[in-house]
Amino acid sequence: MNIPVVTVGESQEDLVGGLERLHGPVTVVRRCAELAELLAACQSGLARAAVVAEGSQDLTASLVDRLAAVGVVIIALTDSPEERLRLRGIGVTAAPLTVESTALAESIADAVGRHACSSPARLAPGAGPGYSSGFADAGAALRPEAADAGSEPAPVGTGKVLAVWGPAGAPGRTLVAVNVAGELAAEGKSVLLVDADSYGASVAGVLGLLDDAAGLAQACRLADQGLLDREALLRVAVPVTATSGTFRVLTGITRADRWTELRAAALAIVLDRAREVADFIVVDAGFCLEADEELSFDTMAPRRNAATLRSLELADTVIAVGAADPVGVPRLVRGLAELEGAVPGASPEVVLNKVRASAVGRSPERQLREAWDRFGPSASIKAFLPWDPGATDAALQSGSLLLESAPDTRLRAAIAELVCAPVQQKRRSSVFSSTARGGLTG
Repeated sequence: MNIPVVTVGESQEDLVGGLERLHGPVTVVRRCAELAELLAACQSGLARAAVVAEGSQDLTASLVDRLAAVGVVIIALTDSPEERLRLRGIGVTAAPLTVESTALAESIADAVGRHACSSPARLAPGAGPGYSSGFADAGAALRPEAADAGSEPAPVGTGKVLAVWGPAGAPGRTLVAVNVAGELAAEGKSVLLVDADSYGASVAGVLGLLDDAAGLAQACRLADQGLLDREALLRVAVPVTATSGTFRVLTGITRADRWTELRAAALAIVLDRAREVADFIVVDAGFCLEADEELSFDTMAPRRNAATLRSLELADTVIAVGAADPVGVPRLVRGLAELEGAVPGASPEVVLNKVRASAVGRSPERQLREAWDRFGPSASIKAFLPWDPGATDAALQSGSLLLESAPDTRLRAAIAELVCAPVQQKRRSSVFSSTARGGLTG
């Protein structure tokens, strides 16, 4: 098995010479003068591994994710413990600048082998499970687990991600997402609400937040650079205090043309960090599931719908919202078919919103269920949310939740039941108190 490698950095001469003299499976095919040249070589399919001996600070999670998509792993050389920790956070193998050629070659082979096992469809010839690198295990110290043996293991979050999705046509995704977050907070859960709609972010407007900072974009930017930790996430998330509880919000992008700031790899890191600080992460996702704009063979351009797709892929529960009328129901049926193709195994929980007799006739819930059972997809309807423009308009006008502005309405009760939260008596609780999630405070 041969592993073609490209290198960049001032110390590349010693590295290249040492790797070439080994006559092992690692072969240096290009010495690059700068990182841009190295990236171009990787994108062209020239290499399966890249050694960055200088300029590791320019590596980002999105770049690493993009090169991994074309079968390239990155090994960066640095003596800085902080930089090694940052690199590990974005998926880069780090090694000392003084690493010996044999150990470096073994580390390259191991990294390529691990990537091959996780991405069988993109294997290089011979780079399959069980391959032999041809070296002794001299590079064991370079593996990420051993490289930081003295540091604490990375925490694994246990928070649950609830993605609220629905087809085009304003079925009420944001209404459901915001009030689901509020109901969970009313139960005393720690909640983070994320506005990941890259077309029409509206959570800040619904909650009456005068915030133009685009908290999710800030979090993604820090995540892309490997700088997003628990404290940084809490700093960029806006606290929202209601009469019955407090939750935090990562507000959406302020203009639709800022969608490039919500890259898939960075968003995945944001959600991973969110699992560490919140019991529930409620994501208001966009409607579009198309992925045709990804041309991985010749470009590193971001995907227009990456935020929506990655949110749905990582969600523990997908709540699919559709409008209960002759236009909204067929849209939802078609959308669920698209969802199954885009995110196999999503198993969405279907919610029909704006249920009213004036749109579907007498006994609307019965008629909708019968029609759904006859023509709909395999997913059953989990909940019906009644049409109540008076309650929703009052909440929107005051920038509040239904549990505050219309606590006794059937709509509020239906949303509370949707997340298994009994209708609460109004009480104040801080879900980011000192007793929540490892003692972090808001």
